[in-house]
Amino acid sequence: MRAVAIGAVAFTVFHIFASFLWISPPTALRQLVPGDILRAYMLPWFGQSWSVFAPEPINGDYKLKVRAVLATKQGLVTTKWVAASDVEQSLSHHNLFPPRAAGLAVQEASALKDTGDALTSEQKDTAALNYFAGDSWLGRERDAMFAEGDNRSAVIDFIVQERYADAYATQVAESTWGDEVVRVQYEASRQNVVPYADRNSPHAERPTVQVFRTGWRGLITLPDQDGTSFHELFPTDPSTADTGRGRTDAH
Repeated sequence: MRAVAIGAVAFTVFHIFASFLWISPPTALRQLVPGDILRAYMLPWFGQSWSVFAPEPINGDYKLKVRAVLATKQGLVTTKWVAASDVEQSLSHHNLFPPRAAGLAVQEASALKDTGDALTSEQKDTAALNYFAGDSWLGRERDAMFAEGDNRSAVIDFIVQERYADAYATQVAESTWGDEVVRVQYEASRQNVVPYADRNSPHAERPTVQVFRTGWRGLITLPDQDGTSFHELFPTDPSTADTGRGRTDAH
């Protein structure tokens, strides 16, 4: 029992110290924990976020929508949009201990829109074009954006994030519409809350939704993606595949 008590006290002391290092501004003290041990211990379960407090609290909602083109016996068919973020967030309704999956789509939407907003207007126009033909479509999109500005870092950040967003959209689409999916499109949006100064106004309305939408994209599957969990969360729904013909023009 003494050994158990000593172990419990040692773990508690380490947890408190690790939390202190993680929450406080980065200093040389973090070097007391070698390598990547601190990050590996704190994330994902003990990560801290102060974004609900001033001076920059969370003040908007992000959503991610996905649709696809299906290669059916009748030809190419474009599906309806599926609000992936709404489906995921349903996991947190009346749930005191929601799974991490309840916020993945919101995180993807936030990252995609933030990196997309950092592009130039010409690069945003390029992002709205269709890139899906062949295996190098993402590289062609990147090269086209490189030619439209000297903000290479912003372009790389966007392309990296789009790769993750595409892989996510691919899983959602294949879970919802099956093996007939040949390309996907995704839309990240943000809508700010009513401004604080207008919070008591009976006529206050939320600001206009800000939308960042890509063109049609090829399919990406990353190693170790959990397809089973996607299929459980996004059950097959052929009824959403009825909105018209899919476009075939690509870059």
